[in-house]
Amino acid sequence: MLIKGYDADALVAGESLLARPGFWSNYLLAMCSDGGCAERPVPEWFGDDGADADALSEVLFDPERWPVFRVPAETGPGVVVVYRNLDDDYGTDYLLTQPGKSYVQQIASCDGDFRGIGLTWEELVRIADSPSSGVEGVRDAAARLLLVLPLLTDPEVPEEASARLTSALAGVGVPQDTASNTAEHLLAHLTRRSLHDPTWESPLSGS
Repeated sequence: MLIKGYDADALVAGESLLARPGFWSNYLLAMCSDGGCAERPVPEWFGDDGADADALSEVLFDPERWPVFRVPAETGPGVVVVYRNLDDDYGTDYLLTQPGKSYVQQIASCDGDFRGIGLTWEELVRIADSPSSGVEGVRDAAARLLLVLPLLTDPEVPEEASARLTSALAGVGVPQDTASNTAEHLLAHLTRRSLHDPTWESPLSGS
């Protein structure tokens, strides 16, 4: 796999990992680790157990194999998520892609703290709902929305965001009795995070 600026020998397609137990708790639970929850964030919110999460974390953070998750969009920019598994610089990079172009733009990264610029809720939904035909990557709308969710830095989200996120979580296997609560936790942390940056602006503003 070739992405400019990354060692092609280390990059591997990660889409097959989405169905593995422990993936979504690994990918999303870190957003709830800022101490803002009255409850302790646990993998069980996502229907996983600690053993599932630990086993998959070894795969996701393998220094010799960096999983890549492609979310191409038909109607505009898409996103590529790269697990940057350097021995001394672990993190997750979020790249913006353009249809029909090889150029990618890194817009954010997360290595404990989120750094960079993000997208509005409407932009996330647009990406989730417009998979690009004939291009390799994730096509399921629920998984697409959850993969780009960490990029949400919108100071405000519409009322329907919670229901849409709950539906997406249930769509990837999160139990019905925890999906709504998990969605509320995720949105609370993301919207609280966005309010910390008064200079927030979407990289797609004006596009």
